[in-house]
Amino acid sequence: MIQMNIYEEFVHWLDNILENSDIPESTKAFCFNLYEESEEDHIYGVQIIAAGEFDPKDAAGDWACEEVWSCGEDIFTVDTSDEEDTGWKHAQELFTEMVREYLDSGKYRKVLLSAEGNAIGFVDGELEIL
Repeated sequence: MIQMNIYEEFVHWLDNILENSDIPESTKAFCFNLYEESEEDHIYGVQIIAAGEFDPKDAAGDWACEEVWSCGEDIFTVDTSDEEDTGWKHAQELFTEMVREYLDSGKYRKVLLSAEGNAIGFVDGELEIL
């Protein structure tokens, strides 16, 4: 179940990025890169990049390495230390749920949906095509 207070902060972050960025026309896909910011403190982050390639059959996500744009160091973080499950899988589920909700009803969802694909996953892990 989506946590509305965290989701509202996520929406504000993503709206700001999508409204104020010049995303290249060569963008084929967007990828939400997940990071473990602090294992000890159970803090996870997400960054959005645009890729100039897309291959929905490539779960390893080599296509996502063809970055044409990135939000850079503007990373949205979530502290999961007060949750029952503080592991990376739970963090990925949390971020995935928020991205899916944004793709359904976000203010700038058309920017993301105009690409051939959207994906999410930890930087050195497999990607989930949304």
